[in-house]
Amino acid sequence: MKFLKGLLTLIVVFAGIAVFLVLPWPGLAAIVVLLGLWMALTRRGQQAASVAAIGIATLAQRAGSAAVIVVGIAGVVGVLVAMLAMAQGYADTLRRTGSDDTAIVLRGASASEVSSVLAHDSVVVIEQAPGVARDDAGKPIVSPELVVAANLLVRGAKNDDDMGSVQLRGIGDEAWKLRTNAKIIAGRKFEPGKYELVAGKGAQAHFAGLEPGAQIRIGSRVWTVAGIFESGDALDSEIWADAKVVGDTYRRGASVTSVFARLTSPAAFDSFKNALTTDPRLQVDVDTSQHYFSKQSEGTSKAIRIIGIVVGVIMAIGAIFGALNTMFAAVAVRAREIATLRAIGFRGLPVVVAVMLETMLLALAGGVLGGLIAWLVFNGYSASTLSMGSTGQLMFQFNVAPSVLWTGIKWALAIGFVGGLYPALRAARLPVTVALREQ
Repeated sequence: MKFLKGLLTLIVVFAGIAVFLVLPWPGLAAIVVLLGLWMALTRRGQQAASVAAIGIATLAQRAGSAAVIVVGIAGVVGVLVAMLAMAQGYADTLRRTGSDDTAIVLRGASASEVSSVLAHDSVVVIEQAPGVARDDAGKPIVSPELVVAANLLVRGAKNDDDMGSVQLRGIGDEAWKLRTNAKIIAGRKFEPGKYELVAGKGAQAHFAGLEPGAQIRIGSRVWTVAGIFESGDALDSEIWADAKVVGDTYRRGASVTSVFARLTSPAAFDSFKNALTTDPRLQVDVDTSQHYFSKQSEGTSKAIRIIGIVVGVIMAIGAIFGALNTMFAAVAVRAREIATLRAIGFRGLPVVVAVMLETMLLALAGGVLGGLIAWLVFNGYSASTLSMGSTGQLMFQFNVAPSVLWTGIKWALAIGFVGGLYPALRAARLPVTVALREQ
């Protein structure tokens, strides 16, 4: 019976923690307010506040044991926040790419641009679809593009075998009109018909030889780096060149992998999509460019988060045991004090709340410390994905966003809750006569 009762308590505790970990900050704020009102307006709450104040006041005398909890939880939160910041930064980079008023058209059932092929006749049909915006000359703002993978030497490589994959995007003048956020920051644009290219700022930072005026070999040709561009999104990780030249180099003829179209407004997307997906001459998938690139991040971001949570859980188990040992020792040291309080009329609930508050305070300190260290070390840290098959490497920055820090704080409080609960229950259940004989 005792075993079943303990198992049920454990299940309830972890179910409550699971709910707490998905709780938004207003929920926690409401809990804190209710706890504060209880402690201020009720007799037992005032007792809990008095006991907690005594315990917190003596923390300086137990600095070594308290530091075990703070440092242990800080380590867990630091690692977890770093992993989640990686996933957040990767997802944010792709999420910033594209917009709701720009559509992308791929061959039907294509997972990405590099696996899609569209003929020239399809491009002509897409240009005439309803909802396509036109420039001052009345020409559709449509950009047929050819995306292929190219191998370049990674910056700082020790030998010629250390190659990485970069996406080479063949474009025309329309691409610059469609992506107004892409600006040349060094050198100039490439000239159509020539073996020239421009490199994204992220690609230049990751790969060797991408300085304006330099020459690099891609495929069987030597290309001149005409300039460097910056777009502030995933396209910073690419290199761009003339679509016809790229097609000739990779023997793609007049085919393209994707077509981007500027729409008259986001509301025009449905009619644009309906016209193309119901056209018997085409077999295409249509999406907004923003949604398309956001979807590209889902799998990798999810995998990074899962890895971070698994690592966090493993480390959290160690931190919980550290907190349990520390708080059991703290309760043992204060056994006579707690027994005396019980003897003069303090109930068990105030004692439980007081011990829990002490542990949660230490956990909060550990969470804040771990989050601060992760922010100082990793926020803005540049990284890149591994190249996978025909997909180029994506350069991105870790983003220790407020939501990521909030998740870390919640984990810290959850660890502190488990680490303090059982010592608190032991303190409340300890017979007064037994406690007075201890020490």
